[in-house]
Amino acid sequence: MKISYNWLKQFLKTEWTPEQTSELLTDLGLEVEGIESYQSVKGGLEGVVVGEVLTCIKHPNADKLKITTVNIGGDAPLQIVCGAPNVAAGQKVPVATIGTTLYTEEGESWTIKKGKIRGEESHGMICAEDELGLGKSHDGIMVLKNTVKVGTLASDIFEIENDQVFEIGLTPNRADAMSHLGTARDLKAGLLQKDINLELITPSVSAFRIDNRTLKIDIDVKNKDLAPRYCGVTISGLKVKESPSWLQHRLKAIGLSPINNIVDATNYVLHELGQPLHAFDAVKIAGNKVEVKTLGKGTKFTTLDGIERELHEDDLMICDAEKPMCIAGVFGGIGSGVTETTTSIFLESAYFNPVSIRKSAKRHGLNTDASFRFERGIDPNITEYALKRAALLIQEIAGGEITSDLVDLYPNKIKDFEVRLSFENAKKLIGEEIPKEIIKRILSSLDIKVNNVTEAGLGLTVPAYRNDVQREADIIEEVLRVYGYNNIKTTKKLNASISGVSKFEDYKIQNVIGNQLVSQGFYEILSNSLTTPNYTSLSEQLKEAYHVNILNALSNDLSVLRQSLLFSGLEAISFNINRKRADLKLFEYGKTYHDFGDQREEFKHLSLFVTGSQKSENWHSPNKKSDFFLIKGYIIAVLQRLGISRFNETPVANDFFSEGLELNQGKTKLVDFGLIKKPILKHFDISQDVLFANFNWDAILDLVKHNKIKFKPIPKYPEVRRDFALLLDDEVTFESIYKIARQSEKKLLKDINLFDVYQGKNLPKGKKSYAVSFTFQDENKTLTDKQIDKVMDKLQGNFKKQLGAELR
Repeated sequence: MKISYNWLKQFLKTEWTPEQTSELLTDLGLEVEGIESYQSVKGGLEGVVVGEVLTCIKHPNADKLKITTVNIGGDAPLQIVCGAPNVAAGQKVPVATIGTTLYTEEGESWTIKKGKIRGEESHGMICAEDELGLGKSHDGIMVLKNTVKVGTLASDIFEIENDQVFEIGLTPNRADAMSHLGTARDLKAGLLQKDINLELITPSVSAFRIDNRTLKIDIDVKNKDLAPRYCGVTISGLKVKESPSWLQHRLKAIGLSPINNIVDATNYVLHELGQPLHAFDAVKIAGNKVEVKTLGKGTKFTTLDGIERELHEDDLMICDAEKPMCIAGVFGGIGSGVTETTTSIFLESAYFNPVSIRKSAKRHGLNTDASFRFERGIDPNITEYALKRAALLIQEIAGGEITSDLVDLYPNKIKDFEVRLSFENAKKLIGEEIPKEIIKRILSSLDIKVNNVTEAGLGLTVPAYRNDVQREADIIEEVLRVYGYNNIKTTKKLNASISGVSKFEDYKIQNVIGNQLVSQGFYEILSNSLTTPNYTSLSEQLKEAYHVNILNALSNDLSVLRQSLLFSGLEAISFNINRKRADLKLFEYGKTYHDFGDQREEFKHLSLFVTGSQKSENWHSPNKKSDFFLIKGYIIAVLQRLGISRFNETPVANDFFSEGLELNQGKTKLVDFGLIKKPILKHFDISQDVLFANFNWDAILDLVKHNKIKFKPIPKYPEVRRDFALLLDDEVTFESIYKIARQSEKKLLKDINLFDVYQGKNLPKGKKSYAVSFTFQDENKTLTDKQIDKVMDKLQGNFKKQLGAELR
C-alpha cells in the first residue's frame, strides 16, 4: 500500500520528516518497507531558468533554424540555436542551461551539452512545454509572461509537486489502515504517546445540500445479508474532462493513472477515506432503478476489461430494471461506466459482506482496489460521509447539481464490539505493568471508548471498523504497539522449560534420513500439494473419484490435492533437464490426499528420484547410467539406517513402473520402486530413464518406534584375516562356500568375502578360481596361529569334501 506524505499531512499538520514518520509508522505495526520520491515534473526543472530573447536572426546554413542571444541574468548573453517557429526577440522563455537533465515522456533522460548546430555554437536550449514535462504541446517554445524576472528558477514559477511516498507492507488484519485517514489515525495515536498532541483534520461535508429532485433513482436491496448498507445519490449537469493538476499529482504519487475527473474523484476518496465508490452513467440505468441482488448461475456479464464472464448464483450484482451493471464491490460493467459524453451519474457508496466479495473476486480472478478493501472489512459507519465527500469533490471539479435525496438503506446497524480488559492479564501478556492512565490514554487515542473503570480493569467499546479487535488479547496488542515494543524492558533472567520429546518424533527421523540422502548426493525438493486433475489419466492407480477438490481454485492446474508425489517430482526433473541439469538425485517428504467418499485421508511419503549418470563426467572413470540396482541400494541403506533389516521382495503392483519391486514386512508395504513407464515420462517431455521410489512413511515410522536397539561393546582383541584361492567347478556359487564356512565355524568366523574371480587360461576346462578372505576374532582373548590354522584346515577339508575344491 502506498501512502503519500503530503497527503498524510492534510490530516495531521506534523513537522516530522518523512524518515521520522516512517520509523514511527513501523513501530506502530504499519511497516514502511521503503520511501520513494515523487516529482510531478521529473527532475524538478533543475537547471531551467527564465531567459529573455535579445536577438533572433535566421541561421545562415539552415532554413528552419534561428540563432538567438538570450539573457539569463549571467555576465553575458548566451547564443542558442533554436528551431521553434514562434521564437522572437523580446520574449521571456524557459532556458535549459548546459548540464541540465531533461526527460522524455517515457522517462528516458538526456543532458544539454555545449555544441555546434550546422556550424553555429549553441549554449543551451529554449524549451517547449513537452520537453519540460509541463504539457504535451510541441508546436513551439513556451512563451512566459513579460512580468517574470530574468534568471528566475523555473521551479519557482511552475507548481511542482515534490512528495515522499511510503510503501507500507500492510498485514491482512489492518483493514482500518487501508487509507490515508486510517494511517493518520494511527500516526496521531503514536505521536500522542510521544507527547505531541495534533488534531486529526477530516474533510468537511457541511456544504452538502440537495439542489433539486429532478433525477430520482429508486434503490431496492433484495439481499440485505450481502449488502447490509447501501447509499446512493444522483448528480446532474456534469462535464467530464481531465482532473485538475493537484488531483492528478495525488493519484500519480501513489501509482494510479488519472482517467477523468469523475473516476479520479472516486479513486481519490477511496484512498483518502478507505471507502470504495462507484459512479454509473445515470442515462444508462434502465427504468431509473437500481437493484442489488444475485442472478442465476451462468448469466453472461461483460466487465470493464472487455471479458465476458459467467456469473455464479452467489455473486452479488448491481442491476438496473433490465440488466446487470456491476459485480458488487469488485468490478464494473462495460455498458454502465462514465464516458466523455456522461452528463449525469448515480454515485454509489456501500458496505458489502466481506466473505461474499472475496468469493466473487476469487471466482472471477479479479483483484481491484475496491475488492481489496471490501473483502477485508471496511468501516460500515463511514458510508454516508464518504458519499457526501465524493459528491462535493465531483461538484468542485466537474460542476453539476445534487438532483436527488441521499438514500441510505441501513436496516440493521452493525454494532460496535464490547470487550473487557483485565489489568492483570495485560501485565502477564506484556511482561511489565503499564500505568493505567497510559493504557486509558492509548485506547482513547485509538477511538476505543472507555465505558467504565474499576481497579481490576476496563469496560470498552471498540468501533465497528476495527474488526480485528474483538478479544482482550487484541486490546492488549493495541496498547502494546502504541506504547512501543521497544519500550518494554528485557528481563535479565531467562526462564525456560525442558519438554520431554520422543527420539522417534517424525521430524527427527526425517532429519536423520535427509542428512543421509544428502551425503549420498541427493537434493531435497518441496513441491506444491495442489496439482492438476489431468494426471489421473496417466495411471489406473489414481481415481478421479478420489480427488480432493479445491473450492476456489486459482486455476485448473492447481484445482485438486495430489494423490501421488510422482508427478510433482517429474515436473521438477523436466524443469531441470530443460536447463541442462540432467544428472539428478532428488528426495521429498510430502503428503498425498484422498477422498474415499465416506471419509478423507492423507498419507505421509518419502519419495526418491534418480535419473541420468551415477557420477559426474570424468576422464579416469567410465560414464555409467543410474540403474535399478543403484536406487535399490539407496533404499536398503535408508531401511537399514532405520533399523529395518528384515523384509521380503514381491513384484510391484503399481502401474507407474515398467519394472519394479515392493519391499514388505509381513502385510505392511514399506516401499515400492522401479523404472517409470515411458508414456508417463513422455507426458513430461522426459526422454531419459527415471527411477522412482515411494516409501510408506507412516508405516515406517510405526516400525521404527517398535524397533529394539541392541548395544554391545567394541571388541578389545584384534581381528585376523586369512585367504584361500580355491579351484572350483564352474557351477559352484559363492553362496555354497558361504554356507559351508558358516556351518564349519560359528564362533570365531566373523566375515567372509569374495574378492577375486578368475576364469581363463592355465585353468582346467570347466574350472574357475575364487579368492576368498576369512576374518576371525575372539572377543575374549587374542587368537593364536595354532587356533587359526586349525580352523583353516577344517574349512579346507569341508570345501574339498562337499565341493571338490582344491587350493591353487
